[in-house]
Amino acid sequence: MIIDFHTHTFPEAIAERAVTKLANSSNMQNYLSGKTSDLQTSMQETHIDYSILLPVVTKPSQQETVNKSALKINDHYQETGLISFGGIHPDNDHYRDIIRSLKGNGIRGIKIHPVFQETYIDDIRFLRIIDCACENGMIVVTHAGFDISYPGLDYVTPSHILSAIEQVKPDKLVLAHMGGWNCWDEVKELLVGKNVWFDTSFSFYPIRPMNAAIPYAWKPQLTMSQFKDLALSHGTDHILFGSDSPWTAQTENIALLQECGFTDTSLKAILGKNAAKLLGAL
Repeated sequence: MIIDFHTHTFPEAIAERAVTKLANSSNMQNYLSGKTSDLQTSMQETHIDYSILLPVVTKPSQQETVNKSALKINDHYQETGLISFGGIHPDNDHYRDIIRSLKGNGIRGIKIHPVFQETYIDDIRFLRIIDCACENGMIVVTHAGFDISYPGLDYVTPSHILSAIEQVKPDKLVLAHMGGWNCWDEVKELLVGKNVWFDTSFSFYPIRPMNAAIPYAWKPQLTMSQFKDLALSHGTDHILFGSDSPWTAQTENIALLQECGFTDTSLKAILGKNAAKLLGAL
């Protein structure tokens, strides 16, 4: 079984506009259109059984629309292979009601993005959301590290993540981008070995710039050997395959993972068994 734990799609009517805006802000070329149909085609070509959709609520008023869409997607997940998590904003004061409603309607987890939501992950508003999600047995996936569009903003860098972990002690926290994009030395120092999962999304796959003439001011991705070392240091039983589609290609992500030299047992765990265990029954 192969499960892509980190993907994004957008409503048909706004997909092109949304992806173009994000691509321009990050100088990063997308691989897919951001439409659900394109992701499903990619899954079929790559023999991926399930893809987890991670919506982001960028303002409190969006949560109702985002979560209604998630429920509709999940009504058909057995046919489509698409499983959507819910979304929540740190300024949603009725966060307990939102989380309990999501749980009651079969939503398996929530996605938060401290950079886009302009709130530190160890702020009380996120701490109470993570704690409530844990109480309800839900997975929390957070963007981790810097964001390619906003590289200087440290809302969810490893020191803040460690602070949140120490205060809440979550049991189903997934840190995207191998624990913290573009601050992996700090990940290794502070987060390796903690009771959290890392997803592989956007960590060692080469970035395809929209404009190659504009250089990045940082070394953007892990080398394959650095990636493998970080995965082994943390433990491959807590690593989840994620492509960050539409920003990278699912097929090529899997091919790169296969080239890393993991044991067959570890590779199968990363590609799907860890995710299946975390998700529970599919």
